[in-house]
Amino acid sequence: MTNFALIGAGPGLGLACARRFGAAGHHVALISRNPRHLDELTAELARDGIRARGFAADVLDTASLTAGLRDAAEALGPVEILQYSPVPRADFMKHVLDTRADDLDAPLTFSVKATVSAVHAVLPGMRDLGRGTLLFVNGSSAVRPNPSVAGTSIAFAAESAYARMLHDALAPENIHAAQLIIPGAIRPDAEHSSPAVLAERLYAIHTERSGFRHYAEPMPD
Repeated sequence: MTNFALIGAGPGLGLACARRFGAAGHHVALISRNPRHLDELTAELARDGIRARGFAADVLDTASLTAGLRDAAEALGPVEILQYSPVPRADFMKHVLDTRADDLDAPLTFSVKATVSAVHAVLPGMRDLGRGTLLFVNGSSAVRPNPSVAGTSIAFAAESAYARMLHDALAPENIHAAQLIIPGAIRPDAEHSSPAVLAERLYAIHTERSGFRHYAEPMPD
C-alpha cells in the first residue's frame, strides 16, 4: 500500500485532504510541528476507518522534515503522493519596503529549501513505484506579487518556479508535479474554496494529471 504524505497537517484543508486520499485507499502520513494536532487528527481519521500516522517535523528544519518523510515511508509504505501545503507564518507578511534581506531567510527556507528537501526525500520511492504526484498549494501571491506580503510573494514565486521545472523534468518518469492556487480564504461555506471542495480538486489533479497550474477559483482583477 502506498501513502499520501501531507506536509502542513491541520484541522481544515489538511484534514479534508487526508480524508479524501485516505478514502481512496492510501495510508496517510501527517506531518506537522505540533504533536498534539497530529494526535487529534490521526484519532479523527481512525474513526473514519483511515489508517493515518503523525510525524513531527518542522519545515524550517529541513533535516527533521527529511527524517519525517523517510520514517513515514518505512511505517506506511512508499510515498506516492506528496502534498506541500503548510501555512506561512504571520511574520512573512511584511510590506516590501519593510522587508530586509534577513527577513527572507525563513520564507525561503519554508517555500524553497523545505520543498526541495521533501521532494528529494520521496523521489526515490516514487521512481521505484514508477509513478507519483507532487502537489504544491499556494495563495495568490505566488502568481500575483503583493507588496503587502513581500515574504510570501518572493518565496512562493521561487517555489512556483521549482515546481514548474519539476513538472517538465519528471513527466517522462510518470511523476506529475502540479500547483493549486487558492486566491481567497479557505472557508467551510466557500463555493470553490471550502476544505472539502479543495480536497476533491486536489484529488482530481492527482488522478487526471493534466497541466501544471490550476486555480481553485478565478483570480480577481
